[in-house]
Amino acid sequence: MKLLPVKRFIIIVLALCNGLFAVSQNTTLDYNAYKISKENRVDSSYIKMLQPYKDSLSKQMDKVIGFAVNTMYKKQPECALGNLMADCVRTMAEKKYKKTVDVGMVNFGGIRSYISKGDITIGKVFELMPFDNMLIIQQLRGDTLQLLLNRIAEKGGWPISGLTMQIKGNQALNIMIGGKALDTLAYYTVANSDYIANGGDDCNMLKPIPQTNGGYIIRDAIVDYIKMITEQGNPIDAKTEKRITYAN
Repeated sequence: MKLLPVKRFIIIVLALCNGLFAVSQNTTLDYNAYKISKENRVDSSYIKMLQPYKDSLSKQMDKVIGFAVNTMYKKQPECALGNLMADCVRTMAEKKYKKTVDVGMVNFGGIRSYISKGDITIGKVFELMPFDNMLIIQQLRGDTLQLLLNRIAEKGGWPISGLTMQIKGNQALNIMIGGKALDTLAYYTVANSDYIANGGDDCNMLKPIPQTNGGYIIRDAIVDYIKMITEQGNPIDAKTEKRITYAN
């Protein structure tokens, strides 16, 4: 049965009023703060409930994917660990995006652990790179790349692959890419994290530049890279190569 115009109007008004009153209702939130310490009583029922999940996770995290010849720590302006990770970013970006990548880099602050001599597990890679940053590529003109490298110089040096440079003050000097001096008018394919490409770590010069993002997490790229080297019958044996040095 079709409603008369007046009745329809009254129903709409009542509906709106009900919605208004519902939105304006007051709510309260109660909570208790608990300090976690060794003195807390262990709840055996929760431990029993969580044990299968813990066992499953440990089985995955304890899986060995490679062997490190030496212990590798993060250092500036260059370190073996950083070279390993930057080479990974560059190599795996080439595989992911099916194109030559001129430069690969990792922001120094994103490296959160080290790799000990001996077996490398998936869990160790999670400690090394706990963030879900994506491996992306950008086409950077040489003058923009110069600005980025100046920022890296200002921060004391980041892991770099495919490029050598010197740091003097806050400037990047004597930049060589693929054996040739940086051309400020040429374009270079640079592999990086989406965090840095979106302006993180004061890299705002990258924000306007389009990204190619295939949804590949850098942590997964590191796992795949170490597995690839291991499957080739080689240990993880990264070294420093004077990729970044201080100018006299």
